[in-house]
Formats: sequence, C-alpha cells, structure tokens
Amino acid sequence: MKRILSIIMILSLLLCAACANAEGGSHVLVAYFSATNNTEGVAQQLAEGIGADLYEIVPEVPYTDDDLNYNDSSSRTSVEMDDPSARPAIAGELPDLAQYDVIFLGYPIWWGEAPRIMSTFVESCDLSGKTVVPFCTSASSSFGSSDSALKEAAPDATWLEGERFSGGASLENILGWANGLGLVL
Repeated sequence: MKRILSIIMILSLLLCAACANAEGGSHVLVAYFSATNNTEGVAQQLAEGIGADLYEIVPEVPYTDDDLNYNDSSSRTSVEMDDPSARPAIAGELPDLAQYDVIFLGYPIWWGEAPRIMSTFVESCDLSGKTVVPFCTSASSSFGSSDSALKEAAPDATWLEGERFSGGASLENILGWANGLGLVL
C-alpha cells in the first residue's frame, strides 16, 4: 500500500511540474506575418522545433490576391511599400512580450523589405532588452537589409543577423540555423 501511495505522490508531483512549465510558457516567441502561407510554414516549424510560442501578425484588413499583385503599381501592397510611413493595422491583441527574452520575427520579402505591417508590430511593442532574430521567406530575393526599418524602430533591442528561407524550407535547415545562433533556446 505504501508503494502505491508513493507512486501516486510521484506521479502527482510530475504532473504538477508539467503544468507549471506549461503555464510558465516559453521564453522564446516566434511572431510572423504571412500573406501566402510561405512564412507561416517556416514559422510553425521553427516554433515547434525550438519549443517556442507562436504569434501570427494578422492584418485588420486581410490581403486579397489583387492586393498582392506585384505587377500592378496601384495594388495595395505596391502603394504601401511605396510609402515608408504606411502602417497597416493589426487585428486583435498584441502579445505580452514581458515574458520573452528572444523574439524571432518572420515575414515575406516585399520589394526587398519587410512588409509595412512588420513596422506596425515593432513600433507597437516594447522590444527593449530583447534579443530579436529576423527571418524572411522569398523565392528569389536575398535577406539583404530587409530589417533596416525594423532595427531603427527598436534600437534598444539586440538584433541578430537574419536569414532567408524558401517557402518549402526543411525543418533540418531551419533548426540548423536557429541552433547555430548560440542562443539558449
């Protein structure tokens, strides 16, 4: 009988510890914007692979296929990217970043830059003292200086060098990059 009680107590303690860890959450957040699901796939693999929380940056007004027509200079994305002060609104609540030490920021490359909604996000959050790691998706563009405006908006954060992935990047490539950053994840 004592043995059964001991086993029950040990299992209870393990369950309580697991619940406390789940409630405490991760100290790493993967926040991303994805218009065509390419960045979403990379962000999901990254978050799952490193045990991070995941937050999708959703535009208040969703982008349509016509909005994403890069060949039309009057399309919504063309107009936004032509205006450095454009700040598309974000739907819903922003995450509480106080619990995070490291924030991965994912986005597609639009005209060699991060979409303006990423500036909305960075300017709306206090990233002071956080380590920020940008990543992007693109079929052909390089990472380049796509994070320049984001860095300017959050100069009190520690920014690590970003990485570009194709939309179909493998988990092995994504985790190889993340684990090579020297962060405690």
